[in-house]
Amino acid sequence: MSTSSQHTFSSVLSVNPYKDNYYKSISSFISQTSSPEFSKDQFVISYLNTKEFITAQIEISKNIPDEDLFDALNSKAYDDLALDQAIEYKIQYIESFSNLDEENRYFHAFIVDPLEMTDRFMSAVDKVKYIDVIIPAPLLYKSLYSKDIIDSNGVHCFIYFQENDASITIYSDKEFVYTKSIKYSYVDMHERFCELYGERIDYQSFIDFFQHESLKETDSEYKEFFIKLYKELFANINDILTYAKRAFDIEKFEYAYVGSQLESVTKLDEMLEVELHLKTKEFEFDYGFESETNTYVEQYHALMNLYTTVNHNEKYNCNFTVYRRPPKFIKRESGKLIILSAASFALAFAYPITYWVLTYAQSLQEDLLKQKYIEIHNIKITREATIKNRMADKEKATKLLAQENKEYTDKKNTLTKIHEVKVNYPMKAKLLALLTQDLNKFDVRMQNVEYFENEKSKTFTFDLASSKDRKVTQLIEYMTKKHENVFKFELESIKYDEDFKKYLSQLKVSIL
Repeated sequence: MSTSSQHTFSSVLSVNPYKDNYYKSISSFISQTSSPEFSKDQFVISYLNTKEFITAQIEISKNIPDEDLFDALNSKAYDDLALDQAIEYKIQYIESFSNLDEENRYFHAFIVDPLEMTDRFMSAVDKVKYIDVIIPAPLLYKSLYSKDIIDSNGVHCFIYFQENDASITIYSDKEFVYTKSIKYSYVDMHERFCELYGERIDYQSFIDFFQHESLKETDSEYKEFFIKLYKELFANINDILTYAKRAFDIEKFEYAYVGSQLESVTKLDEMLEVELHLKTKEFEFDYGFESETNTYVEQYHALMNLYTTVNHNEKYNCNFTVYRRPPKFIKRESGKLIILSAASFALAFAYPITYWVLTYAQSLQEDLLKQKYIEIHNIKITREATIKNRMADKEKATKLLAQENKEYTDKKNTLTKIHEVKVNYPMKAKLLALLTQDLNKFDVRMQNVEYFENEKSKTFTFDLASSKDRKVTQLIEYMTKKHENVFKFELESIKYDEDFKKYLSQLKVSIL
């Protein structure tokens, strides 16, 4: 099994760093292993969840030469995304060729905080020592096209659910376009389900129902609330796909592939197709692997093992690993020195000419070693002094690091709150247009509209005018039924204005 130009490996070990589980594949067989360990003949691959990195499209001039491209992209990413200059982010890029711009090049940037990545992979590195590839999860799907498992050139959407993340990734004409993490991981869905249910249930009970109960057949009291949960999920997916169509000029999605870290009886792909009128398929592909135990193989593990069988071009070379294995012995400096020394001794013993020649060679070698000793001794003294200074610097840096970590945590919490507001902030214009359509159906005119928002509520206030009071009451009855569980409507009174010969009222619409 060849996965590199420098190494040939007999097996592949895929790592899920979020659940600390491992799958090992040998030839065409794959199985989960509970006791992974280091092996020099083993290729190790892992991935980063979508919520673990920042992704953005970077535009840069075609006049910049390739040797300066990486520095220019880094500088542009820090400026465009307002990244903290004090943090040395790990940034990788893949070029996008979908924009036919004669003056600029476009790149998808993947940006990772190195401290978070170190914490994430600590457990795996303790066990297997090296990780050859750490790839952003959305790029794993590229292997499905490279191996012609998906051979059509349409626009495809991949929706995948895990315990700690859920994501939507879009490919068009077999090329990566867009990815987004959504707040519907198993953990997030459990929290939302408990809110809808009105009572906190055990997480494992929630997972058991998700895996083993079919919503079509079950009579469980959970059924109604799971349906509400899925409707919210599908509405969120629909908003993202609507945005993607507009942002990337997409006419339609050929298929949406729906996958899950856990095997489930309920077919989310079928429900999604009914709700969004979108062609869907299960996330099941012929990866070319067989499970030795005939058990369910997590799909990201299958994709990671598939990734190692593909010769990816430089365009999709997006490797975040910092846990690289050392080069082969003959390519290390120490290895070259040992081989050179061994060759020197072999050459010396191959020419037993005379005693004086051997004596001269030994004297020369001794002089060289003495000179080398003097050089090494000077280096030793210098390094000892340097280490002493570095230890003093380390103590200062440790105190500074503790202060920086506190500042970083404060900034992170602030950014998290900002992100929550941006993601969850309802689109007022869209909601206003939706409600206005209902007003027009009943010939009710809107004289004024106001919007009020605080931490607990978001409310529209409409001043309405109608020729008949019945039109207003019919409107309220219609809107209450149509927008159940989405809006709350309040109408205190309807008054008749003698001057304008109109019925006037004030309608309050609260967003639930």
